[in-house]
Amino acid sequence: MAEGTWKSLCLSVFDYKTEKYVIAQNKKVGVLFRCIQLAVLGYIIGWVFITKKGYQDTEDSIQSSVMTKLKGVTLTNTSANGPRLWDAVDYVFPPQGDSVFFVITNLIQTPDQKLGHCPESSKVPDAKCRTDDDCNPQEAVVAGNGIKTGHCIHETGTCEIYAWCPIEKPSPPINPILGKAENFTVYIKNSVRFSKFSFSRSNVKDTGVYLKNCTYDEINHPYCPVFRLGDIVSRAGHDFQEMAIKGGVIGILIEWNCDLDKSYSKCIPKYSFTRLDDNSNNTSGYNFRFAKYYKNISGEEYRTLTKVFGIRFDVMVNGKGVFFCDLVLLYMMKKSTVYRARKFESVKYDSL
Repeated sequence: MAEGTWKSLCLSVFDYKTEKYVIAQNKKVGVLFRCIQLAVLGYIIGWVFITKKGYQDTEDSIQSSVMTKLKGVTLTNTSANGPRLWDAVDYVFPPQGDSVFFVITNLIQTPDQKLGHCPESSKVPDAKCRTDDDCNPQEAVVAGNGIKTGHCIHETGTCEIYAWCPIEKPSPPINPILGKAENFTVYIKNSVRFSKFSFSRSNVKDTGVYLKNCTYDEINHPYCPVFRLGDIVSRAGHDFQEMAIKGGVIGILIEWNCDLDKSYSKCIPKYSFTRLDDNSNNTSGYNFRFAKYYKNISGEEYRTLTKVFGIRFDVMVNGKGVFFCDLVLLYMMKKSTVYRARKFESVKYDSL
């Protein structure tokens, strides 16, 4: 039995096989078959080539650089500081023009702070007390401003602390001090490169008189890279004056979707704006503190503490470039071997 099986298997090696086609002369089957063929062909042409542009090569890893420059001045007059002129040097952080920048819109300033003893703020839960026993000496106040001294100040109901006194006021002004910052402008220069196709582009089309006088508008000036801050916040769906009280974070999205088969001038950016921080609760906003230190004539150190509120702008760039692939040149032209020889390099090496 086993010998016969092996013999049949060996003889089958020398057999020649060919396909047999059966033609079904049935109109319904024939129509169904042709419909399937047309559907496949329609999918390839309509979806793969026309909709998805499968004949094009794509690069998603865009290389980008962003430079920003703000302009605008305003005059403020407060009871604490009197009249003061603000320009870009005063209200922009950091000053070097990065893709992320912060603009001051409101502030709490505490001048002439000196190291000493004063009551902690009543807004700090850990500082509340009834007797001295509630204030453990040498213990830092949790989320507070200093170190407990061991004494309870009955007038305020809080522990006495060793800190920079007087302490900071708890709330910012209801009317933002730099509310007029909505009229400031930011110039955003964005350069991109699709390294795969050796293609570079900038969003600045004209550096002459037009650039000095234009302000971005999606209808009248869609290619102007100068943006009014109030317009940016408005296009993100928010009111600048409301946001200026406690601050927030706005995203400026620059999207480059370039069909490099078309003219160079057709590769243009599209701008969109959105708010990035959560403004649905009491913790919303954006702020930080800094201090400037001085010494008086007697050598005693004092400082001015400033808590600034404002809007942080994040410039984000993405996009892709597409270019007609060289399938035709490599395989369908008479001199395709010449193109392949130029495109591909053959390297010979000795076996290891």
